Amino acid sequence: MTDILLEGGRALVGRKIVETSLRVAGREISAVGSDQGRASLHIDADGLKVLPGIIDLHGDAFERQMMPRAGVDFPVDVALADSDRQAISNGITTVYHATTWSWEPGLRSGDNARLLLEAIESMRPQLAADTRFHLRHETYNLDAEAEIAKWLAEGRIDLLAFNDHMDSTIANLAKPQKRSRMVERTGLSNDAFDRLVERVVSRAHDVPPSIARLAQAARAADVRMLSHDDASPEMRAAFRSQGVGIAEFPVNEETARGAAEAGDFIVFGAPNVVRGGSHTGWTKASDMIAKGLCSVLASDYYYPAQLLAAFRLDADGVLPLAEAWELISAAPARAAGLGDRGVLAEGQRADIILVDDRMPLRPRIVAVIAAGRLVYLTDTSRLIHSSVAPHKAVAAA
Repeated sequence: MTDILLEGGRALVGRKIVETSLRVAGREISAVGSDQGRASLHIDADGLKVLPGIIDLHGDAFERQMMPRAGVDFPVDVALADSDRQAISNGITTVYHATTWSWEPGLRSGDNARLLLEAIESMRPQLAADTRFHLRHETYNLDAEAEIAKWLAEGRIDLLAFNDHMDSTIANLAKPQKRSRMVERTGLSNDAFDRLVERVVSRAHDVPPSIARLAQAARAADVRMLSHDDASPEMRAAFRSQGVGIAEFPVNEETARGAAEAGDFIVFGAPNVVRGGSHTGWTKASDMIAKGLCSVLASDYYYPAQLLAAFRLDADGVLPLAEAWELISAAPARAAGLGDRGVLAEGQRADIILVDDRMPLRPRIVAVIAAGRLVYLTDTSRLIHSSVAPHKAVAAA
């Protein structure tokens, strides 16, 4: 392993941004504030922010690499490798691929979920980001229960989310544009899709006991759980009673407030912050953050969004950067139970990004270190001297 010394940057240490140096040995940060001694690789961080790597609990932008157009598929391994490059270049060093396993065929089918899980497991050693599997289980997908329980017992699932999009699916059947997108995604005819929805809805009474069984399986496997689009404090409380401690995209302030008062983690989408509101017209994330009703920001459907959102919150006076950054590093680490990352401190995993923030609202990633390896670099002049060649994964712009 290459030992690395970062000199001259302004680093987020604790809740303050201070000028200091960082030393990396192996996969860990070995010292903060010590610039003495030799290192195989020296990086000049002068004028840059030195920040903990971003942790993304929910990112599904990889679906666009798998199916860039409706009905146009690309191999999962190609899509996964490209998604890894996108994540790393946007400062994401730990990524949970939010994989939807629905009752639908096509993009969100069981076949694709299996392919993606197998690809993550086989490709993990060669990916730059720590890549994990977040299974988004559509609760009406009752036939998948046994297999999901088996995956949980085998330790193959890193996060389990309970999703229920049935009401919106039925509502969208009467909306031509949305209906067309849903049907195209499945590859079915309109009539076949209608018949499928009718069959699935007819089993609604079996959904609550299935959720209870899977929640029990996740608790037994010590897998953190999320509930998606909670619509009321009562819905959130029902999931909480089953050990589901993360509220993902609560749809109104009342539900978010109930979650916060109970000590739940609350996830909103970073694109919501960057765009100034939700594309669905639901809760405005920056308002929730200002009120203390959001603890985690996820990339959702756009990998650059977490980086941009943190600097946007600072520029808009919602949170200072040190606190905004916690929403995309330390807090998601706590929510996922990752005690070895999310902060710059001795003994922590060396996931570090260097950011040029001279242009307001347009922060630029200059370098990324993931698990002690320099995996991304856009400015080779930052390398002061080195006794070894940079890691082969380094990309120069």
